[in-house]
Amino acid sequence: MDLRKLKTLIDLVSDSNVSELEITEAEGKVRIVKSMGVAAPVMMQQVAAPVAVAAPAAAAPAAEVPVAAPAGHAVKSPMVGTFYRSSSPGAAPFVQIGSVVKEGDTVCIIEAMKILNEIVSDKSGTVTQILCENGQATEYGQPLFIIE
Repeated sequence: MDLRKLKTLIDLVSDSNVSELEITEAEGKVRIVKSMGVAAPVMMQQVAAPVAVAAPAAAAPAAEVPVAAPAGHAVKSPMVGTFYRSSSPGAAPFVQIGSVVKEGDTVCIIEAMKILNEIVSDKSGTVTQILCENGQATEYGQPLFIIE
């Protein structure tokens, strides 16, 4: 499933009263589950166990404070998963602040559905910010690094 179609489905679920949507296509299944008002895709290969979703707590919405976008180019997460800076525990991180990267260099790993996916830089430059902590859950489109 292409990313534009996936993004459109996520936006539709986010803006509707639907809490869960599952689509089956030739290349696999996608299940989008809305949790705490935000829809996130859960990719599946064939058959998957149901995902338990906690009901959001009833609370008054907090006032949103505009956040300034970091300067530079953001390398974003292409999927939902767990962010890892190195190939294994104890190994040196792929990049650090100040590292010079070329387009196509591996910058991190995102684990999704027990599969380790190498994430590559889509721009050459110097890493100026690392926006995720090791082991942190990531969302689709979430900025991971800033490259200038």
